[in-house]
Amino acid sequence: MVEIWAPFWIVLTGALAGASCGLLGAYLVLRKMSLLGDALSHAVLPGIAIAFLLSGSRDVLPMFVGATAGGVVATLLIETFHRRWRVQEDTSIGIAFTALFALGVVLITAFAAQVDLDQECVLYGEIAYTPWDRLFWGERDMGPRPVWILGVVFALDLLIVVVFYKELLIASFDPEMAVSAGISAALMHYVLMGAVSVTTVAAFESVGAILVVAMLIVPGASAYLWSDQLKVILTLSALMGVVSAVAGYFLASAWNSSIAGAMVAAMGAIFAFSLLLAPRYGLLGRFARQARLSIRVARDHVLLKLLRERESRQVSALGWGDLVDATARRISGLALRSLIWQGLIVRENGRFALAEPGITRATELLRNHRLWEAYLNQLGLPPDHVHDPADALEHVTDDHLQREIRMALPNIATDPQGKRIPEAR
Repeated sequence: MVEIWAPFWIVLTGALAGASCGLLGAYLVLRKMSLLGDALSHAVLPGIAIAFLLSGSRDVLPMFVGATAGGVVATLLIETFHRRWRVQEDTSIGIAFTALFALGVVLITAFAAQVDLDQECVLYGEIAYTPWDRLFWGERDMGPRPVWILGVVFALDLLIVVVFYKELLIASFDPEMAVSAGISAALMHYVLMGAVSVTTVAAFESVGAILVVAMLIVPGASAYLWSDQLKVILTLSALMGVVSAVAGYFLASAWNSSIAGAMVAAMGAIFAFSLLLAPRYGLLGRFARQARLSIRVARDHVLLKLLRERESRQVSALGWGDLVDATARRISGLALRSLIWQGLIVRENGRFALAEPGITRATELLRNHRLWEAYLNQLGLPPDHVHDPADALEHVTDDHLQREIRMALPNIATDPQGKRIPEAR
C-alpha cells in the first residue's frame, strides 16, 4: 500500500517544502539576504550535535529542536554582527555559518564520532524515503512524518505572512518608516528570521541542503521578474516552488536521477523561462518595450519632419527617402507604415503628407519640443544646447506636464530660436 502512494507523498513533501521556502524566500530576495538559507542549512549542525550529546538519542524530536536552536543562534549572531558591530550583512552571514558549521564538525568528531553523517543525505536529502518515514499516534499510522512537519510549517509561514503582511512589507522596504509608523522593524526581522530558521530545518531533513537553498532563492528571484506587487510575488514564488517539486519528480523518474537534484533543475528551468519571457523584466519583454519605444520615437520624428517642412518651406508632402532615417531604415520603415495604418499620414503618388489627425499630433509634439527649449533656456542652458534634451523630452510629455511648463512660461510665445510655440487646440 505504501508503494502505491509513494509518488504522491514524495511530490506532496516537495510541494510543501517549495511553497514554504518560496513564501519566505521572496522576502529574503527583497531584503538582499538570499544566502541566509545556505547559512542556516550549515549552521544547524552544532545544534544537532549538542542535541545528540544531551539526549544520547537520534530521535526526531531532539534532533529537530537542536537543529532549530542552531538556526536561531545563527540568525541572532548574524544580526548582532551586522547591527552592533557594523559588519556588512553578507560578511556576517559568512562568518556565522562557517564558524558554526566548523563547531558542529568539531563536536561530532570529538565527542560523537559514532554518529553517522551521510554526505549524500546532507546534500540531497532523503525525500525518496518519505513514504516509509511514518508518524504513529499510539498504534495508529498517521502517514509520513515529513508531510506532517512541513504541512504545519507551511501553515505557520502562511499565517505569519497573512497576519503581518503590512508590517513585513513596510519593514522590508523602509525600516525607518516602519519605526515612525509604530512598527518594530527589529521584531519583524526576528519573526521572519525565526520562520526562515524553522522552515529551513523542517525542509533540510527531507530535501537536503542544496534544495533548501535553491527553494529559498530561485522561486523568489523568478517571481520578481514577473511583477512589482508583493502579493503577486509571494503567490508566484510559492506556486513556482510547488511546480518545480512536481516537475522535478517526473524529471527524476524519466532520468533515473536524484529527485532533489531534478527539482533544483526544474527551478533553474523556471528561472530561465522567467528571465526570457517575463513581460516585466524578462529579456524579450525588455526588447519588446525598447522596440515599441524606438518605433514611437521614429513615428514622432516623421510627424515632426512633415510639420516642420510644411511650416518652413510650405512643402506639404515628402518622399520615402526624406522621411526614412538611413541609419535606422527598418525602424523608420515600420514607423511610417504604422502612421499610414493609423491614418495619421496619407500616401499620394509615392509621397507622404499629414492627414488631419496627424497634424493635430505633430502640432502637439512641436509644442512640447519648443516649450522644453524655452524652459531649458530659462533655466540657463544656452540656446544652442537645448535641442537635444528637448528632443528626448518631447516624446514623454503628457498634458499635465505640458500645462505645468506653460504656467512657468506665462509671457513667452517663442522658443530660443524665435520660432512660434503653437498653442493648444
